[in-house]
Amino acid sequence: MRVLVGYASAHGSTREIAEHVGARLARHGLETEVAALGRVVGTAEFDAYVLGSAVHDQRWLPEARAFVDEHAPDLAAKPVWLFSVGMPDALRWPLPGLARVLQPPALVAELAGRVSIRDHVVVSGVVRSEHLPLLGRVAMLLLTRGAGDYRDWPRIDAWADGVARVLTALPRPRGRP
Repeated sequence: MRVLVGYASAHGSTREIAEHVGARLARHGLETEVAALGRVVGTAEFDAYVLGSAVHDQRWLPEARAFVDEHAPDLAAKPVWLFSVGMPDALRWPLPGLARVLQPPALVAELAGRVSIRDHVVVSGVVRSEHLPLLGRVAMLLLTRGAGDYRDWPRIDAWADGVARVLTALPRPRGRP
C-alpha cells in the first residue's frame, strides 16, 4: 500500500513530524512518500493519505488548503488521516483543555465535506520567539509557557501506529503485490 505523508510547514517542525510519521508507517511495512504538499504533483498513485499542516491563525497553511482543494476527488475516494501542528501544550492552564476541545473541529470544518477523514489529531510543535512578530511574542509571553519544543513523540507514535494498523488491515489495492 502506497501512502503519501504530505505536509505544509512554516519553520520545519511539521516537516519533522511528517518525516517521523512516514518512518513509523514504513516500519509497519507500508510504502511511504513524505513530501511538502506544495510540491506534490499527482495523487492518484497513492492508496491512502496522511496530511498535516502547521496551524497559523487557527487555519491550516495556504499550501495545505490549496492541496486539498486541487486534489479533493482523489482524497475523497481514499482513506485520509490529518494532523495539525499547533501549540496546545505550550498554552497556560486552562487554555490547553479548551484548545483540545474547540480547535480540532474548527481546523477540519472546511475540509470535512470534501475529504473522507478517518481521524484528525492536533499535536504541539516547536515555537521559537524569533519566528514570531512583535505582537506574537507579546501573546506568547501572556498565553504560553514560553518558547520550546512541545512535541509529544510517544503520542505521535501511538497515533501513527493506529493509522498503520488500519492501513495494514485494509484489503490490498488491485494490481499491487
